[in-house]
Amino acid sequence: MSDEAPSIEEEVEEGAPAWVVTFGDLMSLLMCFFVLLLSFSEMDRNKYRIVSGSVKNAFGIQRKKPIFDSPKGSKMIAKEFDQAILLTKIEDVVKEIIKELDGEYEELKGSVEVESNEKQVTIRMMGEATFDTGKADLRSNFIPLLLKIGEILGKTRGEIIIAGHTDNVPLTGGLFGSNLGLSMARAGSVAELFLLRSKTIDPKRLSTMGFGEYRPLTTNDTAAGRQKNRRVEIIVTM
Repeated sequence: MSDEAPSIEEEVEEGAPAWVVTFGDLMSLLMCFFVLLLSFSEMDRNKYRIVSGSVKNAFGIQRKKPIFDSPKGSKMIAKEFDQAILLTKIEDVVKEIIKELDGEYEELKGSVEVESNEKQVTIRMMGEATFDTGKADLRSNFIPLLLKIGEILGKTRGEIIIAGHTDNVPLTGGLFGSNLGLSMARAGSVAELFLLRSKTIDPKRLSTMGFGEYRPLTTNDTAAGRQKNRRVEIIVTM
């Protein structure tokens, strides 16, 4: 009987080295890092090109023509922060206004009252601090405070009513034939300031009213009472 021929073992090519697995994990983590970095940064064309090129060179992907017209937007963190600073509580609005009256605008503190309840804040501006007698043009020294109030109210949500009031002294001469017309014009002047110069309040939130002498806070029999009744109120419902 002839001897059996010796078996010939087939040579098997070796696989990838073991370190390739670790290297692949490292590349995956690096890609995640770039994705997170991109998501938290401002999306503009130059940055998009840089990051896209880095990813393409590192991983050999994105062989198709990249789209550079990606939408520009503000930072995600900034958007969350903007939402966080909205004044959603009555007491927060009152604190902001009182803070201004105790600081830069302290000389006008005696002409401004702030009242609040569970549903609304009322900012009351009285006497000749806001308007000259018989006129509806805002006094220049009061405009900076009103603009600051407009900035604060821009951080709130809800309806804003601007209501004008007068005392019961009849008008003589001038542009207005009645206290009712004068009160409506004064409310309109405040609203116009908010819309044209402050620009922080959505116009849909604003409405104006004029009540003339028909809703006094106190008696019109004294000079002090009449001065208190001549007022413009900003009522914020929250």
